[in-house]
Amino acid sequence: MPECKRRKPEELRSYRWFGKGPWSFGRNSRMLQNGWELAEFVGRPVIAIINTWSDLNTCHRHLRARAEDVKRGVLNAGGFPVELPAMSLSERNVGPTAMLYRNFPAMETEELVRCHPVDASVLLGGCDKTTPGLLMGAISADIPSIYVPAGFMLSGSWRGERLGSSSAGWKYGQKLMDGKISFEEFLEIEQTCAPTVGTCNDMGTASTMTALAEVLGFSLPGASSVPAVDALGMRLAFEAGRRIVEMAWGDLKPSDMLTEAAFRNAAAVCAALGGSTNAAIHLIALAGRAGVKLSLDDLDAMVRGVPVLANVHPSGEYLMEDFYWAGGIRALMSRIQNRLALNCATVNGRTLGENIEGAQVHNAHVIRPMTEPIAEEALAVLRGNLAPDGCVRSSRARPARRSSGTKAAPSSSRMSMTSTRGSTTPTWRWMKTACWLCGTKALKAGRAYRSAACCRFRRSLLSRGSGTWFASAMPG
Repeated sequence: MPECKRRKPEELRSYRWFGKGPWSFGRNSRMLQNGWELAEFVGRPVIAIINTWSDLNTCHRHLRARAEDVKRGVLNAGGFPVELPAMSLSERNVGPTAMLYRNFPAMETEELVRCHPVDASVLLGGCDKTTPGLLMGAISADIPSIYVPAGFMLSGSWRGERLGSSSAGWKYGQKLMDGKISFEEFLEIEQTCAPTVGTCNDMGTASTMTALAEVLGFSLPGASSVPAVDALGMRLAFEAGRRIVEMAWGDLKPSDMLTEAAFRNAAAVCAALGGSTNAAIHLIALAGRAGVKLSLDDLDAMVRGVPVLANVHPSGEYLMEDFYWAGGIRALMSRIQNRLALNCATVNGRTLGENIEGAQVHNAHVIRPMTEPIAEEALAVLRGNLAPDGCVRSSRARPARRSSGTKAAPSSSRMSMTSTRGSTTPTWRWMKTACWLCGTKALKAGRAYRSAACCRFRRSLLSRGSGTWFASAMPG
């Protein structure tokens, strides 16, 4: 861990705004106008709480209350908390895709902490693109920062069957089209598949990126594995508020933690989690902000030999709530610690190795041992005529067809994708598939096709008075 010398009050960044006597008159008078006393903020660390709370982002619906937990911790440690709102990206309610807007919260976070009189920041987020956006901004600003994950929702249930929030619509939508369930039953499932606030309860991009934020050193140990409604999340938010004040005094910045080894750790853990392929995009972006060279080929090399150990949907059969009770991210890291650089720094002032010391797996069916993995390999980088710069294939995807003998020349009816590892040539064929909602046949490369023109099911919903949102949500 880097040695952090405790700063004097006059060395704080906020002191330039508030500690200059008569020359701070304009700023201090406006702070007094807010009802605060000079003793509350002059000479104390001013902590920005970057909050992505939104009424339209159910993943973050509880972050307004979570910010209050952080404030308690900041005040308890002698700091001065100020809450600053940032853009909230809901994976469900931001269209056409939240990925288009990831860099907006990144820029907003960076400029919020640059232009305001703050000494450190606490980042509140969780939904897919919000986590990398917040981290990217904090890395570029390079002031002491700690990330507090929103947490995932609890498992849904319908007639005794557990529901994954991301997969229920696809699974039961197909059953509806096959006539195996009624429309009324489908609506029952819709009402119960996402029972609480929080991010999706599978190992999608949200849980993948919050886990990797912890691996990179941005979160307190275990924070990324806690359900949104668990009281432990409140206590960890309080502790994050206390800890960020000490980080402000010690000037422990992202640049002190984010080494090449830290990103190698993140890649290895992502593989063991069977994490989202979106992590490749976000890790490369985070590394670029940190000045670490990282490419798709680098990631491909980093994940080799790391099996998938998290038996969590969509790679496995359990949900994030089970992962939490099985020991969470600390327990999983203990399984692969021989593949990790354990001396990497983290926000709590200890190394990654110290943070996972004593972690135990409480359910070996959920977090598998190295000898019984879910899959031998999580990710592979492929290149071909449709992706000359590379693409990422996940173990959770349908097994690719492998060519045998002489490779045929690419044509309009086939795409060849060659593994960067040079051992296989998976091939996807254009194939006739059906809309998952209405069953209409259409041509699409290897996945179901939805369109306004073909969807009889969509029109039937409109005739039932289900409103216009469902119609506009389906791309035409």
